[in-house]
Amino acid sequence: MTDMTEQPPRVSMAVIASEGRVLMIRRRQREGRLSWALPGGGIEAGETPEQAAVREVAEETALEVKAVRVIGQRIHPDSGADMTYVACEAVAGEARVEDAEELAEVAWVLLDEIPTYVPWGLYPPVQEYLDGELTA
Repeated sequence: MTDMTEQPPRVSMAVIASEGRVLMIRRRQREGRLSWALPGGGIEAGETPEQAAVREVAEETALEVKAVRVIGQRIHPDSGADMTYVACEAVAGEARVEDAEELAEVAWVLLDEIPTYVPWGLYPPVQEYLDGELTA
C-alpha cells in the first residue's frame, strides 16, 4: 500500500532590510487574508530555501539579493505551507514590479508601518530580526 499523504507546499520567503526599511510586495490575487507579504514563493525541486528566496526576489522584483542566513521555519497556521524565512541582503538593482501578472506593487516599509501592511503581525522570529536590523 502506498502512502497517499500529500506533503504541504514548501515555500521560502525573503526578508530584505535596507536603509531602515523592509521590502514587501502586494500580490494581484489575495492569498486568504494576505494582501501584503514578504517576497517569496515555492521551493523548486533540488533548490535550497536560500536559493529559492534569491530566485523568487529576482523573478518578482528584479532586485538581486544574496542569502545571509535562515531566520526560522514553521508550518504556516493559515495555509499549512512549510515556510522558511531567509534573511537576504540587496546587492544590485532597484526593487520594482517585475512579474506584473503576479504582483500589483512593491514597497519599502518602515518598522512602525509593518502593522499597517500586516495587521496580525509577522512571524515572531522575523519581527525580532527586523527589530534588530531596522533600529540599528
